Amino acid sequence: MAERHFDEELTKLKMNLMKMDSLVEEAIYKSVEAIKNRDKLLAREVIDGDNRIDEMENIIEENAIELLALRQPMAVDLRFITTGMKINAELERMADLAVNIAQRAVEIADKPLLKPMIDIPKLSEMARKMIKGAIDAFVNMDEKLAKEIILMDPRANALKKAVQEELINDYMVKDGTTATRAVPLLLVARHLERICDHATNIAEDVIYMVQAKVVKHRKL
Repeated sequence: MAERHFDEELTKLKMNLMKMDSLVEEAIYKSVEAIKNRDKLLAREVIDGDNRIDEMENIIEENAIELLALRQPMAVDLRFITTGMKINAELERMADLAVNIAQRAVEIADKPLLKPMIDIPKLSEMARKMIKGAIDAFVNMDEKLAKEIILMDPRANALKKAVQEELINDYMVKDGTTATRAVPLLLVARHLERICDHATNIAEDVIYMVQAKVVKHRKL
């Protein structure tokens, strides 16, 4: 009976993390749409919705601490719960970055769009794909998928660098008056790249959970 209840609590932890993942992905998508469409209302929706994500983070943390304190799990179950707590923190940080992007959307909403939005939406899509993949790897204890997510990170870095170089060299260097519109986009690209880093962290934690092997800062 106790074992069944423990399994139910583990499933609850897993489901709550999946819900939080969904909220975070949605926040990232909406924040970039707000940038693309200069949509202040959508940006405000992301900013106001952060409280819900913070509440979910607290629920997950309490759930995990209770499991650790009352059940004293060992081996794989212990790694699963502690990994869940790390993932919870990573998702909350991603949500904060989505809020930062939404704030940049508010900042430039009344200004003419500097350039067609091509690479930033691509980077946003990559970030959301990496998050979903990392969470799926956690839920399914899929080491292979976790490694695939880690290998996507250099592509995200390259895309962020391309955005940065274009905004600086093709706009700010040639015309200093574009800085007020270019700098917020530079920050957005940086925030998205950081989100990809957090997804990579999750994937690395999944490998540790499955293998009990640390892969941070090592080649796969």
